[in-house]
Amino acid sequence: MKHVSILVPAGDVVVGSIEGPYKVFRQVNEMLTGMGLPAAFAVELVGPNRSAVFNDGVFTLRTDRTMAEDFRTDLIIIPAPHGDLRQAVALNADLVAWIRQQYHGGAEVASLCMGAFLLAATGLIDGRRCATHWLAANEFRAQFPAVELLADKIITDEQGIYSSGGAYSYLNLILYLVEKQVSREVALFCAKVFQIDISRSSQSPFTIFLGQKEHADEPILKVQKYIEANYPRKLTVEELAAMSFLGRRHFERRFKKATFNSVLEYIQRVRIEAAKAGLEKAGENVSEVMYAVGYSDTKAFRMVFKNITGLSPAEYRNRYHKVPMAA
Repeated sequence: MKHVSILVPAGDVVVGSIEGPYKVFRQVNEMLTGMGLPAAFAVELVGPNRSAVFNDGVFTLRTDRTMAEDFRTDLIIIPAPHGDLRQAVALNADLVAWIRQQYHGGAEVASLCMGAFLLAATGLIDGRRCATHWLAANEFRAQFPAVELLADKIITDEQGIYSSGGAYSYLNLILYLVEKQVSREVALFCAKVFQIDISRSSQSPFTIFLGQKEHADEPILKVQKYIEANYPRKLTVEELAAMSFLGRRHFERRFKKATFNSVLEYIQRVRIEAAKAGLEKAGENVSEVMYAVGYSDTKAFRMVFKNITGLSPAEYRNRYHKVPMAA
């Protein structure tokens, strides 16, 4: 039987990322014992204290063990902190050290959504790949440049260290772990019980491009705003570099450092974000949207759109455009 420690960190946390894995692992045990088989998981809540209060006192969780107790675990689940992520890491320095110690003692570790910040703080994934919520991608890259962030992925598996994409996609990682530790059949059963799309591999269709403006490079910020106001026009790197009063090569380096995107990538992502908004509206077809955001080549538009969202423009429109509710 695999011992699973679901962490209850200090500070605020997304309670669902504790309760959700707990419920899925318990469901697996119920299914197995109902078939006359031994349970697969011994699930416990572990934290720095015996109890913790979240969401301004709405939720109270009692832990089964504290980190101060002498025990070994097989799998650590790191839930998603809520609020200031730098503060969450600082508040949980002891927890981060405990995770590192348990990993070196043979435990596997899985982070859920923003839990990637606590995982990265351990140093265990320096030089390795990781996923987190797309909303926190830029902040993660700024805090942990030694980690290779895969902002579009739902799941990463790095030799006993796992991570998930944003929000409820953590359930896909939990099912992945169930499949790995028990069987595909049991994971599929749980997917049907909890109505989870087990085949999802990317969070790109859900990503909203917000740019990266949390920097102090004023010339680059001016160019970003210009791109976002003039994206349907044909914009060139030379034109934008001249606007910033920088040489082209120096401009491109500064732009990439500030935004985590090349100039061309930034223009494409701004255009595709506008295209997504157009496709979500009833009545607008793909060609109209394509021309409105500055593309004239159908093949190029389709290729860029799919590279960024994981869907073709038509697939995106069919999935997300507004449909009147039936009376």
